[in-house]
Amino acid sequence: MLKGGRLWILLAAGLIPALFLVAVMAPGGLELQVVPVKGGPSLLTLPLVPGERFTLHYYHSVENAPIWEEHSLDKKGRIYIEEERYLKFGAGMGRIPGVGRMVRRGPYEVIEDMHLPTGNFVLRVGSPGVDHTIIWRGRSKNLSAVAPHEAVQFSARPVSLLYRLWRWLFPHTATPH
Repeated sequence: MLKGGRLWILLAAGLIPALFLVAVMAPGGLELQVVPVKGGPSLLTLPLVPGERFTLHYYHSVENAPIWEEHSLDKKGRIYIEEERYLKFGAGMGRIPGVGRMVRRGPYEVIEDMHLPTGNFVLRVGSPGVDHTIIWRGRSKNLSAVAPHEAVQFSARPVSLLYRLWRWLFPHTATPH
């Protein structure tokens, strides 16, 4: 029969690898990355939970009117556009028949309840003045200030609980503080 101390050591020796395996296998949410198409480090890395929204805000290049596009991710990391908000219909703006519904919120035209899959997508970042800006959890990152005229890829992926804990302790350098 094992003495109390040895039993605890054996239990701990088995428990630590089991906890590590669970942390590697358990879902830890999602990570959205915005990277230059031509290559290079991530311009923006956001930890997200399924259904959480992030907003792409910019000024229309023709109308110079503000536009907000709200996006979300599902649990597999697929990107959806959920809502568009703008002051008026401009060039290239407007409702897609059968997608969402139009409402007014103050001075804004809003297409809500869109839930339209975009998948990973490429955005050609506008110049300063267009100010393509990502808004997330009350923080923002102006892509036009760091990558004007560049094509950037938005992509997302599920991450493990261990990875999420690692990034909680050591945030990605491209995650806004």
